Amino acid sequence: MIKIALDCFGGDNSPGANVKAALAALEKNSELYIILTGDEANLRAELENKSFDADRLEIIHAPEVITGDDKPTEAIRQKKNSSMMAAIDLLRTDETVTGMVSVGATGALIAAATLRLGRLEGVIRPAFCPVLPTMNGGVVGICDSGATVDCTSLMMSQFAVMGSVYLQSAFGVETPRVALLNVGSEEEKGDKLRKETFPLLKQEKSINFVGNMESRDLLTGKYDLVVCDAFAGNVLVKSTEGACLEMLKMLKKNIYSNWKYKLGAALQKKMFDHIKEFMNYQNYGGSVMLGTRKTVVKGHGSSNARAIEVCIEQVCRAETSNMNEKITRLLCEKQNMTGAF
Repeated sequence: MIKIALDCFGGDNSPGANVKAALAALEKNSELYIILTGDEANLRAELENKSFDADRLEIIHAPEVITGDDKPTEAIRQKKNSSMMAAIDLLRTDETVTGMVSVGATGALIAAATLRLGRLEGVIRPAFCPVLPTMNGGVVGICDSGATVDCTSLMMSQFAVMGSVYLQSAFGVETPRVALLNVGSEEEKGDKLRKETFPLLKQEKSINFVGNMESRDLLTGKYDLVVCDAFAGNVLVKSTEGACLEMLKMLKKNIYSNWKYKLGAALQKKMFDHIKEFMNYQNYGGSVMLGTRKTVVKGHGSSNARAIEVCIEQVCRAETSNMNEKITRLLCEKQNMTGAF
């Protein structure tokens, strides 16, 4: 049985989308047990007249909500009865609860997961690793994309190891091609951090390092994992998503500007539907926080039910593949050999 805590508040579509996702996930996976955290009255209202296995669904009453306006460290200290903190506390105190999903405030989740839940042995700092679709039908992970802004080269070396294990475990990529995000593909390019990180990745035997990558090549399918600091990674992910969404808007606007274009679009509707689904971030779940003691997945604040359901599936894949155990083993082996961490 895989037992997961689902923070049901804090998102644009909460709690309706969260509850809908939980019920869909329970229906698909008979080995899944979900604990909903949040205001009990609201959650029970969402469950009313719904069909589900009551033996695999539980509610923990936590009426407070952490918002994006709350300061992270103050929020986790002052809003102890919030839906997010209730989920974190379940992970911390109940060994049977193996992971959690939240679409709430990112800063508070990072602080809570790091300070209350703790890191895996050998991990310096945790990292977010979202995935985006590539042009060849695969995915590419970006690690880190928002957890650790001020990085060292050793941290980024760990991001490469953790991200590689994640792609192997969750997506079946046997030897992920790892690239370092940089301003050029040449080895000597980059600032001090990039120049210090490159040789560490090059000598790291547990990863398949293929060199530097320019941001324009993110979706080409040439790479499976891109290593970066959280600032650059967050900009990379959001600018890519934003550019894709604006392209879709422009395409739609142009189609409706002329009857000939409308006719042509009608004849190619299946193709346009495929492109829309391919570029829809809701289909790719959230960002797994790599390096925390238990699996934490952060979804977009605007996640719909399908996106949250995929986040739940991400936790399940991480748990069934023993991802955290593999990360711990690799990092501890490296630490014992070099003393670097």
